[in-house]
Amino acid sequence: MLVVTGVDLLSSRSDQNRREHHTDEYEYDELIVRRGQPFHVVLFLNRSYESSDRIALELLIGNNPEVGKGTHVIIPVGKGGSGGWKAQVMKASGQNLNLRVHTSPNAIIGKFQFTVRTRSEAGEFQLPFDPHNEIYILFNPWCPEDIVYVDHEDWRQEYVLNESGRIYYGTEAQIGERTWNYGQFDHGVLDACLYILDRRGMPYGGRGDPVSVSRVISAMVNSLDDNGVLIGNWSGDYSRGTNPSAWVGSVEILLSYLRTGYSVPYGQCWVFAGVTTTVLRCLGLATRTVTNFNSAHDTDTSLTMDIYFDENMKPLEHLNHDSVWNFHVWNDCWMKRPDLPSGFDGWQVVDATPQETSSGIFCCGPCSVESIKNGLVYMKYDTPFIFAEVNSDKVYWQRQDDGSFKIVYVEEKAIGTLIVTKAIGSNMREDITHIYKHPEGSEAERKAVETAAAHGSKPNVYATRDSAEDVAMQVEAQDAVMGQDLTVSVVLTNRGSSRRTVKLHLYLSVTFYTGVTGSTFKESKKEVALAPGASERVTMPVAYQEYRPHLVDQGAMLLNVSGHVKESGQVLAKQHTFRLRTPDLSLTLLGAAVVGQECEVQIVFKNPLPVTLTNVVFRLEGSGLQRPKVLNVGDIGGNETVTLRQTFVPVRPGPRQLIASLDSPQLSQVHGVIQVDVAPASGGMNFSDAGGDSRSGETIPMASRGGA
Repeated sequence: MLVVTGVDLLSSRSDQNRREHHTDEYEYDELIVRRGQPFHVVLFLNRSYESSDRIALELLIGNNPEVGKGTHVIIPVGKGGSGGWKAQVMKASGQNLNLRVHTSPNAIIGKFQFTVRTRSEAGEFQLPFDPHNEIYILFNPWCPEDIVYVDHEDWRQEYVLNESGRIYYGTEAQIGERTWNYGQFDHGVLDACLYILDRRGMPYGGRGDPVSVSRVISAMVNSLDDNGVLIGNWSGDYSRGTNPSAWVGSVEILLSYLRTGYSVPYGQCWVFAGVTTTVLRCLGLATRTVTNFNSAHDTDTSLTMDIYFDENMKPLEHLNHDSVWNFHVWNDCWMKRPDLPSGFDGWQVVDATPQETSSGIFCCGPCSVESIKNGLVYMKYDTPFIFAEVNSDKVYWQRQDDGSFKIVYVEEKAIGTLIVTKAIGSNMREDITHIYKHPEGSEAERKAVETAAAHGSKPNVYATRDSAEDVAMQVEAQDAVMGQDLTVSVVLTNRGSSRRTVKLHLYLSVTFYTGVTGSTFKESKKEVALAPGASERVTMPVAYQEYRPHLVDQGAMLLNVSGHVKESGQVLAKQHTFRLRTPDLSLTLLGAAVVGQECEVQIVFKNPLPVTLTNVVFRLEGSGLQRPKVLNVGDIGGNETVTLRQTFVPVRPGPRQLIASLDSPQLSQVHGVIQVDVAPASGGMNFSDAGGDSRSGETIPMASRGGA
């Protein structure tokens, strides 16, 4: 009988298989391959191989493997297989048999059991299943036959293999950026990604289709209706979990979900998007994290953001259901769309932040960026919602004396003003607005909006506008810093040839980045006389003590400015959002970083507020450097400077990012990053064991506590 005494899948990270398949960074010892590309296997036999022997390799996945569903794959050695599966003998020497195995470019992705069956005149043999012989199969952006194929190597390096990236937030005039540790190769993350598909109960037969997989991920990254990965929370009260601003990466979140099976508290849009990038990159899809500034949340798909004001142009919050998010973060992933007519391949939007239900489940996408650009809102999935997020006009309605509302101002193109992502191969910001929208004012752009509006719920709202417009208004907010006084100013310019008198109202309130505002805490009324051609500046100072009691998450404020020109009846209206900047953490490396050797980092922070920060928590994480670590440091006094030292042991060589954040009830959105260039270990061992599990919640003594 032909007995297989053992098998070598050549699965170690330094072996040919893992290097050729670009999976050598995964902190796993099992074989990880990408579909549509051959790999090598050695079989050890009890005697030499003869031409009459029949050998078949078998791969099985799921509880009930079936050949017809692609969940039980049989590959006869030496014969052409079906659907791209085949195995050839490369070399038979003595009792060893070297095989080259080809997988289908449409294979199901996931973790397969592997066995070998033999048949000879003496009988049949089957190799017992062994967990060491399990094989992970992933999507393959390097394979031209795979529908996720990307044909630029620098794109693949960035969108599939880069383990960290930048996420942009804030406002269009004051863009903030933070480094995010995607960590798609960290030990346990790949299993967490497959667990997500299992939790959804996704049929194995559908797991070879990136359209279905990305749609399931968009549903499962949020917890609404399916106990997914993250619980969304925009309330400002995060006492029962982690403040969304405090996360520095996806690893801690995904490993917690895998370990406990419970949804992790809490996420907001950039956390959902950061985790989605991790999961899709880990499974082999080219994915990037995208920020849209002034993102509309159009609740009635009218493609207009309707904002209602009273007679004095003070906002009527109870009527304002549509909201404009200062920024919103989602994902682009790259694939062909065989389910759509031709022309819609390439970038697809997937948005895992739960906003509207899509066919009854909280998911959004994949939606072709090309269909958004051309207003083809009937193309699946969820195009009308995303089109409105980047293309609506802002319509200001004022309550009249008889109680009715009248449109007094339309701010065209106020929405989707800037769409950005991290550039390939650097930490620069890349403006990608042009792939989502035709140039403003072009014929193609007008046609796209008309096409979309024809399918909307409120066609033609613009019939009711009148009055000459010769007074222009601009709002300026200096770069304001958390804890300091600030000034907002409005510049009025008379472009006409007659004198103008403007009655100006300024209302200042705090706002969440989702456009939900608090009540007005400061207002100012001025009457300004303008000679022809003249400009006048109106300022409103705001002291720290005035805004401090009202501050919400992320320190954003909304200034509603409205003006009425006495002589002409012209109405001026503008909503200006600005944010209070928070300080960065300063990280310094103390000594060289080498795989397997202890290295120390120093973190310095100066409290910008005159008040004590209580229950301060630091987070530290970096793929290849440090598993996610949570440090409780207690209180930090008003304007105090503190220094922390932390040791870590790098496990993988190369340029890596170590990312830190600070969070407390009084101050959040504080983070910092340092690049660490790790040298390989001197013995040539490039991977040390990825041990160093995070001991959550250890308390850290401060190294030094200098005063202000």
